[in-house]
Amino acid sequence: MRTASSKPRLSTLILLSALAILPINFFLPSLPGMATEFDVPYGIMGLSLAAYAGVSACLQLVLGPLSDRLGRRPVILWALAIFIVATIGCAMAPDAWTFLACRMVQAIIAPTYAVSLATIRDTTSREQAAGQFGYLAMAWAIAPMLGPTVGGLLDQAFGWRASFYMLAFFGAAVLLLCWSDLNETNRTPSNTIAEQYRAYPELLGSKRFWAYCICMAFSVGAFYAFLAGAPLAASAFDLSPAVLGLYMGSITGGFMAGSFLAGRLAGRIPVTTILVAGRIVACAGLLFGFVLYVAGIGHVLALFGPCLFVGVSNGLTQPSANVGAISVRSTQTGSAAGLAGAITVAGASIMAAFAGAVLTEENAQPGLFLVMLASAAIALSAALLARNLESTAPSST
Repeated sequence: MRTASSKPRLSTLILLSALAILPINFFLPSLPGMATEFDVPYGIMGLSLAAYAGVSACLQLVLGPLSDRLGRRPVILWALAIFIVATIGCAMAPDAWTFLACRMVQAIIAPTYAVSLATIRDTTSREQAAGQFGYLAMAWAIAPMLGPTVGGLLDQAFGWRASFYMLAFFGAAVLLLCWSDLNETNRTPSNTIAEQYRAYPELLGSKRFWAYCICMAFSVGAFYAFLAGAPLAASAFDLSPAVLGLYMGSITGGFMAGSFLAGRLAGRIPVTTILVAGRIVACAGLLFGFVLYVAGIGHVLALFGPCLFVGVSNGLTQPSANVGAISVRSTQTGSAAGLAGAITVAGASIMAAFAGAVLTEENAQPGLFLVMLASAAIALSAALLARNLESTAPSST
């Protein structure tokens, strides 16, 4: 293992981040066939998504503190090893319940994204970390965009189990890469794991931490609301599933562009300035979309075009908000990353549920814009609060 003074390659953390998000939807095209093979209702197989998300959110609260206590390297390596075993278990599952059990264990890979962020923050300044976070966020966006396509092709050629064997192979490759390249970056490990959990009240008592977390939760919440409501809003245009998928993918393309731009701007512009600018872009784009609807412009681009700005703004926002949240307490970066991740997932899920509850065929398009705009406006308010609090807080590196 290399010394703590040498950083892991950014490419290593990018591949790890891609693996952390890829299992969420890699196998989605296979769900109907899996339900048929296991002879269970489709809804049972649908639990593989909800259960995975729930377990991953809980594990965010465990792996982050563990990385502060035991170090980043052992937490990531053990998570990868367990993920590989669980993924092979999914591939070999004889029935739906065995598959679901292995699927929940497989969720241990998801929090390694937050630990990757803590690894970067261990060895870089705030401004540099924001830039590198942007490149990790690009991988976090590309992987789920390409995953279902690759998974569908594997299913068509070799059956659905091939998708999980491929994930296991990818996991093994990343494990070998991390074993050789991922040095230990946590130079100040805590004395006990309890010490890290005692940090939660301190973090939750920080206005700065809450400002960044709320900004992240409602930034991602606007995206989740889009995923929940866009298919309903687009039903008025009679689009084919393939074309609808292309339009919905545009918001992910915007996220990639915003993440790349965040990486380029980091170090040149203060983190909080990028944060606020990103939220303004989202609010302006969604307000423009609502105005187009009120003006009677019913083209499909008038629906999806303004939503593209949400993707761009989230790409700008997430790296800055992440680095702000985990920099609140310099000795608690892992705990902060895990806690911030759990809050973000919870808040975004609430927005998705809200959108699903209030949107109908009659109000889908204007309602979608208003729900997303409300979420983006809350995130903008939190960004402005974070900038104000940072201006009065002691400087940090």
